[in-house]
Amino acid sequence: MQQIYFNMTVKEINKKYLLKSIKSGKTFKDSGWMLDAPDEEIPTLIQAVYNKKQIEVKNDSFGIYKFEDWLPICKKLNGSSAPVTYKSKGLAKKFGLTNLYITFSGYWPEKNALMKTCSFKETEAYSVCARMNNHQEKVLVVASAGNTARAFARVCSDNNIPLLLCVPEDNINELWFDEPINDSVKLIVSRSGSDYFDAIHLSNLACKLDNYFPEGGAKNVARRDGMGTTVLSAVTTIGKIPEYYFQAVGSGTGAISALEANQRLIEDGRFGNTKMKLMVSQNRPFVPLYDAWKIKSRELLPFDDNEARKQVEEISAKVLSNRKPPYSIFGGLFDALMESNGEVLTSSNEEAQIAANIFEESEGIDIHPAAAIATATLINAVEEKKIDKNALIMLNITGGGEKRFMKDRNLFYLKPILVFDIDPDLEEIKEKLEGLFK
Repeated sequence: MQQIYFNMTVKEINKKYLLKSIKSGKTFKDSGWMLDAPDEEIPTLIQAVYNKKQIEVKNDSFGIYKFEDWLPICKKLNGSSAPVTYKSKGLAKKFGLTNLYITFSGYWPEKNALMKTCSFKETEAYSVCARMNNHQEKVLVVASAGNTARAFARVCSDNNIPLLLCVPEDNINELWFDEPINDSVKLIVSRSGSDYFDAIHLSNLACKLDNYFPEGGAKNVARRDGMGTTVLSAVTTIGKIPEYYFQAVGSGTGAISALEANQRLIEDGRFGNTKMKLMVSQNRPFVPLYDAWKIKSRELLPFDDNEARKQVEEISAKVLSNRKPPYSIFGGLFDALMESNGEVLTSSNEEAQIAANIFEESEGIDIHPAAAIATATLINAVEEKKIDKNALIMLNITGGGEKRFMKDRNLFYLKPILVFDIDPDLEEIKEKLEGLFK
């Protein structure tokens, strides 16, 4: 069992890393829960710059914290598991790929993958919550389409961290667990017919109250560097940086994280200087990132919110439904795609289901719909001869093993304590949320 250790002091944290504005390049100390660069008018992501340039990977008993050299954390929490990378045999053989590596985040005990929420969102939750100082008295607020909420609920419940979750009501079936969630975690929802962006709006209103603070999404360096452990797993297992990186995206934060990890690994000097080509994918018909990227627009193209909600209802990978992703912001997905000479691909529900079946038959484990979208676009890219069959490829399977995990287990579902309209009034939020955590 991992052990919690005492918080590092701010002075110790600033010896480990500084923060940097991606727009200006200016560095500054992390004085706490910093999400933005100080004194800069143009929106930009910030980045952790670690003092340790060559990572020392610890053994598996450390869970996600085996990569702690490049995580902006001040403590460790109980219960984490790291992504696992292995060389594909079944899927690779079926499509004639000689260097396909699969990075698996989920539940697959035979591979030592032990994420009980079956999603790589655990990499975010264990990093973000380990960035929090023990003396933080406010309530953490997280918005999610489902799997992020499941991961944060599990981590915060296990470690007694106060958490307010904001999720669309239609997605609450994703909030399943193998044991009850404790009272430190509370769920509020935007009513049926809403989507992920409506949940984000609800969370933003909650954060206007004095007792709550935002997790920060893509702006939180701990979230991105936690997700970047998928690439750290792949590269330290393979021994070199892949040529291609396949992942399905909703916000694109995972792809941004992959690029940042890639940059650190090049600076490490032991794994080559390859810049992975980011091959990110969306689920048709909801493809706002694809639409913008195909004309190389930094700004997302305008669309009707109600039409977008209808499209979200149609897709099988609901977690890929962000209407306001960090695409245009400096350091965001547009810049990551430009720097990596990347592509945005698309796949249908039907193609994804076929890919999921092929993956389970050839590799031996079930995968999430989003991971199936990524797999489908890899299959399409190979069949369309977009990539060489001898290329070094990383396929990021961002969730899987649910059937394996749920077998012979009783499940518990987190129920909402409040249901809000799609556009709630701030006074209503204030009235109902004040005193919720006592």
